[in-house]
Amino acid sequence: MSALAIDARGLSKAYKIGKTRQQVLKNVDFTAYHGQMTMVMGPSGSGKSTLIAALSGLMRPDEGTVLALGENLWEKSPAKVDRFRLDHCGFIFQGFNLFPSLDATGQVVQVLRYCGIDKREARTRATAVLEIVGLGQRLHQKPAELSGGEKQRVAIARALAKSPALIFADEPTSALDSGNGQVVIRLLHEAARERGAAIVVVTHDPRLEAHADRIIHMEDGKILSDRMIAEPPST
Repeated sequence: MSALAIDARGLSKAYKIGKTRQQVLKNVDFTAYHGQMTMVMGPSGSGKSTLIAALSGLMRPDEGTVLALGENLWEKSPAKVDRFRLDHCGFIFQGFNLFPSLDATGQVVQVLRYCGIDKREARTRATAVLEIVGLGQRLHQKPAELSGGEKQRVAIARALAKSPALIFADEPTSALDSGNGQVVIRLLHEAARERGAAIVVVTHDPRLEAHADRIIHMEDGKILSDRMIAEPPST
């Protein structure tokens, strides 16, 4: 069996809306494995984005534990949670989250510099990973000069550049047409297979199911089904 990357137990989270509290996660258990792409699907408001935030250290749950790479994430101080994300996690969002003033290479270099990598090595690694995602000819273009699909590939390159063990993608194809969406999911799947990363993708797009190793359906803050399509590679 492949190594367990995430083991979360009893996750609950509620938000206060006006005078009422809305429970968005209800005692959720979740696992993810290295070398596997897990797709978390469900309608808007099902709790899937809150789940990914709790798993990745972006939002503290009200209850429950998250063991990520063997570490109890929410027993750490806020500063150590931030460091864990920087060292071990890659993030891809539907809005791309690119800096308007930086070209494609600069977007990736900046993340690597935050990780303490020197400028020359960072540029070498940024160029290599941008070529991997098919942007070897677009290294010096800024976001305004890139298509939506190209922007998302820059975001993927930025996530992959530091070789994270965990990659979280929240609706990574919602702003893309079908063709570019397929490219994005293929690149994420390759990251799982070739780099051994645990990939967790949140989406409501049923067209992506064919690319998943595992499909989890959520609704009303709970996991309704958990279906394994392909076993993660053995370690």
